[in-house]
Amino acid sequence: MKKIIVDYKKLNNDILDLLVTKYPDGYEDEHIIKFKNAKNEIVECVEVETEDTLYLVKVSKRLVTAMEDFDETNDSKIEREQDLPGEPEIDED
Repeated sequence: MKKIIVDYKKLNNDILDLLVTKYPDGYEDEHIIKFKNAKNEIVECVEVETEDTLYLVKVSKRLVTAMEDFDETNDSKIEREQDLPGEPEIDED
């Protein structure tokens, strides 16, 4: 399995969707993985995975905001889709 470290600035909608699905109420301290990078800096991440890739998404306040904004946008989109008129029902009696 590939491991990819991703900064919030480079998140695409697919990874944001994975994050919001895995952490619908946000992530907690116990979800955060800490390690040192090649520059000996401590990096904090949360993980999400697909079938072939493990994404380590760097934690920051901006990540929280991005997840909240993405979730709100998707909720609004779902509400708009539910408000669309559907096909009229035909009674075939």
